[in-house]
Amino acid sequence: MSFAGVSLVRDGRLQSPSSSAITSGATSGYYLLVVEGYSRTKDTVPNGDFIRSRPFRVGGYRWVIDYYPNGESSDDADSISVSLQLDQDSERPFMAHYEFSFIDETERQKSTHICSEALFDFSDDNRWGYTNFIRREELEKSKHLKDDCFTIRCDIILKKDGSNTTGDDVAAPLVAVPPSDMHRQFTDLLLTKVGADVTFQVGGETFAAHRCVLAARSTVFMVELFGPMKEGATTASVHISEMVPEAFKAMLAFIYNDTPPPETEEDEDGKVAMWQHLLVAADRYDLPRLKLICEEKLCGHIGVGTATTILLLADKHHCRGLKEACLEFLSSPANLEEVMEHGGLEDVVGTCPSVLVELIAKLALLRTQV
Repeated sequence: MSFAGVSLVRDGRLQSPSSSAITSGATSGYYLLVVEGYSRTKDTVPNGDFIRSRPFRVGGYRWVIDYYPNGESSDDADSISVSLQLDQDSERPFMAHYEFSFIDETERQKSTHICSEALFDFSDDNRWGYTNFIRREELEKSKHLKDDCFTIRCDIILKKDGSNTTGDDVAAPLVAVPPSDMHRQFTDLLLTKVGADVTFQVGGETFAAHRCVLAARSTVFMVELFGPMKEGATTASVHISEMVPEAFKAMLAFIYNDTPPPETEEDEDGKVAMWQHLLVAADRYDLPRLKLICEEKLCGHIGVGTATTILLLADKHHCRGLKEACLEFLSSPANLEEVMEHGGLEDVVGTCPSVLVELIAKLALLRTQV
């Protein structure tokens, strides 16, 4: 069964995706809906209202899942309702099996079980699901709800016949090897928290993770979690100081999926601050690829208001490329004059005079080349 993606609902709101959508041409696949902050979600989303997942693809078709925290109708007000819907027009009729389950209900996720269920027609904008997927009282007493979070899995298997083909009438290869989706599976592991064996307290927020994954990606985590001075072995949580939660969360996601965080809609100052925090985190936990990604991003944000701050950061964390980019910007007389007018060099003079010496040397070199 191919992994088709994941949507995260936190405190009643669908969160922005941490990676691009997955396109699956396989005739079967599963999608995950992760709900964090279940209590707040049920208190804020009224009966009859739903939260819709991000679109995903299985079998060449686009689908969505609707999650009703307080039931789809007044008859289901004490339950959670879920439904699967085709999110596109279909030129040809087709049938599919589907099944909703909690992430730990592995028996219900087997192909033999799903195919034993009825076939449903999704070709005419039909929507199928469970109006009484589980009563909330039952969920709140079950093992499915942990730390106010749970994960629903939706499996889809399209009926294999000629009427289900999509696109051009081109013979499909007998063997089609899909691209690796290991990073998506690890992201699934992080979001669902299945098997998590260590938690981190960062700025009042808690993050669950897997020791082996962290240790495999970071030599610092290897020493901290498995070395002679290992943390978190006898205590409930590892406390991380001098780091903002947003940076730790982004670093954690990168460790699992090797993908930088998407650009946010923050203003320029917010973006610069976030990449700076993430660079510091990457340097602290020995993640050289993430550190270089942050350097590259910050190179695109060097300006009159940021040049000296980024320069000092680059010098402190030994980012040669980023430091050189800042010096190049400041070596322009026009840029340097504007920075000086805004008092931008005062911090350099006061905290790191050696960097000022490098800038003067660069300006002198440029003068000799004129």
